[in-house]
Parts: sequence; structure tokens; C-alpha cells
Amino acid sequence: MPGDRKFFVGGNWKMNGDKKSIDDIVAFMKTGPLNSNTDIVVAPPYCYIQYSRDGLPANVEVAAQNCYTEKSGAFTGEISPLMVKDLGATWVITGHSERRHIMGESDELVAQKTRFALDSGLGVVPCVGEKLEEREANQTMDVINRQMKAIADKIEDWSKVVIAYEPVWAIGTGKTASPEQAQEVHEKIRAWLANTVSADVAKKTRIIYGGSVKGSNCKELAKKEDIDGFLVGGASLKPEFVEIVNAAS
Repeated sequence: MPGDRKFFVGGNWKMNGDKKSIDDIVAFMKTGPLNSNTDIVVAPPYCYIQYSRDGLPANVEVAAQNCYTEKSGAFTGEISPLMVKDLGATWVITGHSERRHIMGESDELVAQKTRFALDSGLGVVPCVGEKLEEREANQTMDVINRQMKAIADKIEDWSKVVIAYEPVWAIGTGKTASPEQAQEVHEKIRAWLANTVSADVAKKTRIIYGGSVKGSNCKELAKKEDIDGFLVGGASLKPEFVEIVNAAS
């Protein structure tokens, strides 16, 4: 990874946790040590954003796992980016594959959420990635380019955007894209940014990998030129998350 892109590690806790388990995570995060050259962001469930922010070290930022496209209104069960900010979070994840494929979120809705969260002052981690049948049909980049185009059409300022590549077939399955497979897609996403947005955005935008990242495979993945960090699922709930945060050191 080139030195002008700071390593970024996100921990997506998904629908896991309670105050006791969060206390345990806070304890190992405080023990660390955490590499000061890595941006670290964890995403608790909405209801634990404030509790997590209050407990975690100051150098660990907090994200929401999702948000809506409006600042307020009659949208039962939804959360506004302004509410996320009010609780002390500074980032939000959009378009995670579980939102797309379980909750049925479209490319357009993901793009709208990304734009509104950016306009609201949050950093955003939009997720892109293909399902197994799409990879086997050689459609990986068709899918990702479609997802990227919807997002890119809505973004003017890329400075607070971190793209997460998550092959859907590798999320929570124990299967990981090999470092070579992951690097190949990251390189193509960067080339797409260069061709579609600008060479400067392509050079500066961090592209992180998500999909069964563990302490055992993070260092090899981190060595790849276009892999600028990770979006970690299950392992972010365990002490090995510290090892993943420090993978580039």
C-alpha cells in the first residue's frame, strides 16, 4: 500500500453485542497496542453507539452500520445521519451485502444514503461486491462497476469516502479471497475510478477488503499494493482484531 493512503481498519459488529461484551472489546482495544498509523473505526448496533463511544479509546472512531436518506420524518425504524453524529459517531457503512441481499436495498438507494451521509458530514464506507454465482459467471467487475457507478454519480467530494470490496461469497463463510484475487479486484476498482472519476481520486481513495479477514491472513492481504485496509466482521469482536489493526506495521 502506498504511503499516501493511510491504512484503515473497520470493525463491523453487525447484530451482535451487549454492554458486557462491549466492555470486553473496550478492554482489549485499550490494552492494544494499536498502530497510530492506522485509522480505526468500529460499527456497533445503533443502540450501543453512545455506550461504545463513551468507553472506547479516543483514537478509535465509531460508525453506524447503516442510515437513512432523510434528516427526520415519518420513517419508522430508520436512523438519520444527524442522529448518528449526535451520538458521537463520525462514520457510516452503506450498502453492506447483508443490506443489499437480505434487506433488498438497491444500488440507487445505497447511492442516495451515501450522498446524504456525506452531505451530513459523516465519513462513509460504501460496500461493493459480487455473489458466488456472479464470480463463477465471470461477472465480478460487471457487478462492481454497476454498484460503483451508482455511488460515483452521487459523489462530488471523495475525501471522506473509503470503498470496501466485499466478495459476498467470502462473508461469514470462512472462505477468503486469496491475496491475489483480492488485489486483482482492488486494482480494477482503482482503474475504474481513474477512468471514470479522476486519476487523483483513484490515487487517494482507500479501497479496503472485507470477507473473513482474520489474524491468520491479514498480514498477507495487507502487503498487496491496492489493499488499503480491512472491513472486519466476526473477528472484530475478538482480541485478534488488534492484530488485524496492526497488520500493516
